[in-house]
Amino acid sequence: MKKVTIGAKPQGSGNRPSPDQWVAAREASEPIKRLTIDIPLALHKRIKSQCAIRGENMADEIRKLLEKHFPEEYQQRGGSSDPSSN
Repeated sequence: MKKVTIGAKPQGSGNRPSPDQWVAAREASEPIKRLTIDIPLALHKRIKSQCAIRGENMADEIRKLLEKHFPEEYQQRGGSSDPSSN
């Protein structure tokens, strides 16, 4: 049987922030509220593959779509302004 030598585990990318740095950067902007939705598997696969091809993050792309569909002036046109109603 052939022996295979496995090297040490890579220490990660030099450009990638640590999880603590990433969270700290997110906290500096507007407060974040998590939204969980159920979508069909086929739609999830399409979103994931297109984002991978474009080199984009799925959550960022979906946020852009939501911002486009629900612009800030939406609240001024009669949308709910009560954050507790969400």
